[in-house]
Amino acid sequence: MSKPHAAASEPGEVRVRHCHGLAEFEACLRVQQQVWRGADLDVVPLPLFVVAAETGGQVLGAFAGAQIVGFTMAVAGVRGGRTFLHSHMTAVVEPYRDRGVGRQLKLFQRQDALERGIELVEWTFDPLEVKNAYFNLMRLGAIARRYLPNCYGITTSPLHGGLPTDRLVAEWWLRTPRVEQALRGAPPAGASKARIRVPEGISALRSKDPAAVVRVQSEVRDAFERWFAQGYAATAVERTAAGSDYLLEPWKE
Repeated sequence: MSKPHAAASEPGEVRVRHCHGLAEFEACLRVQQQVWRGADLDVVPLPLFVVAAETGGQVLGAFAGAQIVGFTMAVAGVRGGRTFLHSHMTAVVEPYRDRGVGRQLKLFQRQDALERGIELVEWTFDPLEVKNAYFNLMRLGAIARRYLPNCYGITTSPLHGGLPTDRLVAEWWLRTPRVEQALRGAPPAGASKARIRVPEGISALRSKDPAAVVRVQSEVRDAFERWFAQGYAATAVERTAAGSDYLLEPWKE
């Protein structure tokens, strides 16, 4: 398996653009393999990158020089007569994580979608990974009001720890004041109508006590499904001493 070359010093400047051609799609596939580290049966294959790029989706690369250090792959969808993008995968390799590369990819994704008249981008994320949830809801201004139990089945990726792949669906309504406010660096204010707690230290528990994580996952699933059935949406994440709370509020849009 090919790996990206380690940077000799601080990572250099990263620019984002559309990927073109099999060589760049293959580079994205290698990033995918490095990040998820799953068996071949769980790898999104090269032809799907081609299909996404040729049928109205996106294959966006984050380039450090000629090297792809991250990517986003999205496919086009239609629901209720509205065209949207489903952003299936976003990945960034070390040492480029936590350096704003993921945000660069999402900002380019938004700009490209808006230029094509697309105002909604969706993607799924693990509700137990609150760092991702904070980024999605607070930094980007997305909301979540759908919960998909075991969305992708049990995978071979060690990142999933053998757990059911429960997922929240992020809805990123690109033109809304909420999103524009978040992108200006002002996180949306969370309502406190309802809270769902994710305890601290879930990542460590995945390997040390998988049964405990299963219990937490089940409790979180039940809570989200109960509130979503009442018309609520998750709109914010609040960090506390005991973990992190999703904040939910009634949502009518």
